[in-house]
Amino acid sequence: MTTPVLVTKLFIPPSRAEVISRPRLIEGLNEGLRRKLTLISAPAGFGKTTLVGEWVRRCERPTAWLSLDDGDNDLVRFLIYLIAALQTIAPDFAEGALGALQSPQPPPTDAILTQLVNELTTLSHGIILVLDDYHVIDAKPVDAAVTFLLDHLPPQVHLVLASREDPHLTLARFRTRGQLSELRAADLRFTGAEAAEFLNRVMGLTLSVADIAALEDRTEGWIAGLQLAAISMQGHQDVTQFIQSFTGSHRFIMDYLVEEVLNQQPADVQTFLLRTSILDRLCGPLCDAMLLDAQASGQETLAHIERANLFLVPLDNERRWYRYHHLFAELLRQRLQQAMGSEVTHLHGRASAWYEENGLEIEAFQHAATAQDFARAEHLIAGGGIPLQLRGAGTPVRQWLASLPKATLDARPSLWVTYAATLMFGGQHQAVEPKLAAAEAALLGHEPDEGTRDLRGRIALLRATLALMMTDAEALIAQSRQALAELRPDNLADRTTAAWLLGCAHQLQGDRAAAGRIFGEVVATGRTSGDFLYTIAANVSLAQLQELDNLLDLATASYRRVLALLGDAPHSIGSQVYLGLARIAYERNDLAGAEDYGQQYFQLTRQLQSIESFAGYAMFQAKLRLAQGEGPSAVAVLDEAEAFACEHGYAVQVPGIVAARVKTLLRLGQTSAAARLAQAHALPLGQARVCLAQGDAPKALALLEPLRRQAEAKAWHDERLELMVVQAVAHQAQGATETALQDLAEALALAEPGGLIRIFLDEGAPLAALLAEAAARETLPAFGYKVLAAFDGEGRKSVAAPVQTGIDALSEREVEVLRLIAQGLSNRDIGERLFVALSTVKGHNLRIFEKLQVQRRTEAVARARELGLV
Repeated sequence: MTTPVLVTKLFIPPSRAEVISRPRLIEGLNEGLRRKLTLISAPAGFGKTTLVGEWVRRCERPTAWLSLDDGDNDLVRFLIYLIAALQTIAPDFAEGALGALQSPQPPPTDAILTQLVNELTTLSHGIILVLDDYHVIDAKPVDAAVTFLLDHLPPQVHLVLASREDPHLTLARFRTRGQLSELRAADLRFTGAEAAEFLNRVMGLTLSVADIAALEDRTEGWIAGLQLAAISMQGHQDVTQFIQSFTGSHRFIMDYLVEEVLNQQPADVQTFLLRTSILDRLCGPLCDAMLLDAQASGQETLAHIERANLFLVPLDNERRWYRYHHLFAELLRQRLQQAMGSEVTHLHGRASAWYEENGLEIEAFQHAATAQDFARAEHLIAGGGIPLQLRGAGTPVRQWLASLPKATLDARPSLWVTYAATLMFGGQHQAVEPKLAAAEAALLGHEPDEGTRDLRGRIALLRATLALMMTDAEALIAQSRQALAELRPDNLADRTTAAWLLGCAHQLQGDRAAAGRIFGEVVATGRTSGDFLYTIAANVSLAQLQELDNLLDLATASYRRVLALLGDAPHSIGSQVYLGLARIAYERNDLAGAEDYGQQYFQLTRQLQSIESFAGYAMFQAKLRLAQGEGPSAVAVLDEAEAFACEHGYAVQVPGIVAARVKTLLRLGQTSAAARLAQAHALPLGQARVCLAQGDAPKALALLEPLRRQAEAKAWHDERLELMVVQAVAHQAQGATETALQDLAEALALAEPGGLIRIFLDEGAPLAALLAEAAARETLPAFGYKVLAAFDGEGRKSVAAPVQTGIDALSEREVEVLRLIAQGLSNRDIGERLFVALSTVKGHNLRIFEKLQVQRRTEAVARARELGLV
């Protein structure tokens, strides 16, 4: 028989206006009715009570609801209230047991529980029993009673437990028997659509889609957080600014989390939460390092916190790494700062040391930077041979250095040099020299000594690297030699770098033999210098020289040796290796292998935000797409590469890109466009190819002959081979078949050791016809038949020229841009739609106008409609 005090504990389901529709969860709860128990376990504010209330309001089953509090840890009181809750749907339920419990000497608990089970068995219809706020129960007798009821629960009764933490029940047993249905924080958090309905309908706001998405991201779908944010932003004029500044330190959020979560924890758990809050992710051993005097291990405490649903999110299935909910972490960090002040720096130092000891240098740097431990941060950026900037940490390193005041940088000139190196590795070449100049100015205020001299050597080293990027051989030699003169004798790492740069200077000057000797010396001395980065760089340089010498087997072995040295860790040098292997696979006509290696290159450069080899990748991609019959796509790739190179200070790479464009345009039959490019950029080989396309073989041969003599004098085997192949085609076009066959035989002999096939295939039908002629005369060597078979595999066809309309054909990307222009999009809008730079869009516009022979966007659209392009 219920008393007035019991009525206050019983639940009244919310009206429909107070909740939002959550059919996916309602369906899950309905599915759970087939099992004995539904557990809804999530931190405070995730809408557990509201969800169950809405479900039972919709459900056809009668529901008994008991909202628990601390007093219910008394078993007798718990059972009295349990019976009273059941009497709300079955008025005469367990009258005898209730009376016995209220007597001065209650009977044994087992007898009462057995009577309850028997009474439940007599119910003629299915019911739901809800125990809300079960996290307040911390009494083994109550847990044992609930376990007993679950073990003997008749099929017409379904138990629902709603709790902020997992109850101390045998959940694993019920789970393995298929008797447990679970909903957790990940299930309860609002989706974007649910957040929109809640904020705009229930809370009466009018937020944009972008504002809702931003707020949902900040709160991670935490319902109480969304509600508190909605209350807080009422009356705010700039809602977007409010959302951007909404953190765990906002007073409503802070009050809620402090009162409902933090203050409910024992002192040792509070200490653990505060001291580990500086970590973006947590594991047991790391937490041990943060709490040297803790009684329980970090892993044990993390397990306890996860069971207690204290806004801890597991990051892996093994439950090794975790993180705190963002808003909870922000609250904890604010409370930590209030409690410990400057002592927080020591915690960051501990975290940095642990991360470094465990091979996580990026995280180690981030904590050293936060602690403003400049010496340690510089040490970690240097990375023991491979700087952090080349291991995916370019952005955080650059952002930290940019945040430092000039006075701090001047006090430590080495930071200016580190800043310059970070900008250089990040592709911001034009910003490097001002930082180096600032370092030199700062050094004027320091006493000259071995350290300042060595720093000047590092400055020269960076200038040498810039000279390499600009292919300025003279500056490269001068700066490299200055670096070697200034650097300390024991600074073997930087001295190795300077030696490698000298080798690059020789390569730029065309002396590949001298370059190869220096690279070999760097590889030999690098084993003892400790400069892992440039020892590997020298190996890559050797492999690239082997490529140029058509020694593809040696180059492949060299590249694979570099991959073995790099191991599993991502490095930007690895991208050069994959690109080299992709080129080799292409030359051997293994297009599938080339594409695979190209994908590995692309994924690695995207991961590491590396851009310096983008032009080389674009030229490879263009050749591959052309070979796959995607000519317009190849042109689009090269167009974007040229715009990118100009925009990012890689103008020195433009001639190579343009040469590739000339070849591609000729393959597509766009002779006039190819001629303009070859003439404008003074490309003699490109001009010779244009002459061939125009039917002027004598002029082509006049251009080719001196080029071949130069290549032979310099022993440049790659250029010599290409020139021999083009000469063979030109002699054949001139009618000098015997000379053409001689050129072909020499080219096949030069290509055979490396297995180069595409050099012939890419010349298309004229070269196939010449091979067939040699075969008919029975003068074709065995390797020639292999090339001829490759032609047969391609159907002996080249990319078909487009139908001429009096204008040069537009590429696929140009047509795409033209259609967006016709839709009225601005250049900036087009760039955002296509994910390209504004300058790239403008470049497309110029080429479209040129090809359509118009001056304005409106004229271009009108002309395109005449041609049926839009």
